[in-house]
Amino acid sequence: MSRAKPEPKFTRLTSEERRAGLIAAGLACMARGGIQEFTVDKICLEAGVSRGLITHHFGSMNGLLAAVYAAMYREETTLSHSTRPGEFRLSALLDAIFAPVAFNRERLTIWLTLWGQISINPELGNEHRAQYADYLDRVAAAIAEVAEARGLGMDSRPLAKTLICLIDGLGLQHCIDPETMPPDTAKAACRDLLERHLGAF
Repeated sequence: MSRAKPEPKFTRLTSEERRAGLIAAGLACMARGGIQEFTVDKICLEAGVSRGLITHHFGSMNGLLAAVYAAMYREETTLSHSTRPGEFRLSALLDAIFAPVAFNRERLTIWLTLWGQISINPELGNEHRAQYADYLDRVAAAIAEVAEARGLGMDSRPLAKTLICLIDGLGLQHCIDPETMPPDTAKAACRDLLERHLGAF
């Protein structure tokens, strides 16, 4: 009777799995202590890997920082994606932005950390410009659907830019002191802005 082969003790991860693990570790470190925690040693310790893997997979810490930004944006777009048309899409967008999983101090701390690096990190700045352009397009398209359905002749992009600035400011205040800017208050402020231009929805 042949003996069963023992299960291997270690599983070799794919390159994409290694990248994902390092991005997750970078996010965890950043959530704990901002950019001060975003170091090679702390990220590799969090991920349980050797120091050289960051350079291997991302080229540099700046490359990893840009990948973290892209990952955060992908998560945001996944959370806020809605196939419902018109005003339902716009409402779903606000619901997703201010949902507890997205509008919380830990996640907003990561965003603030990333934003703080954009002006001094060209690689991150390029990533931000690409992601912001897509974000603006999505918000403007959702606003335009409502405006068109109501016969409002308006360029939706200026309102979309104002809305995004308002969302960012509300997030900053929530991060500083959550009690002064709870999610329902923040979402109500955004609905008020939109309804001044589009009417109730």
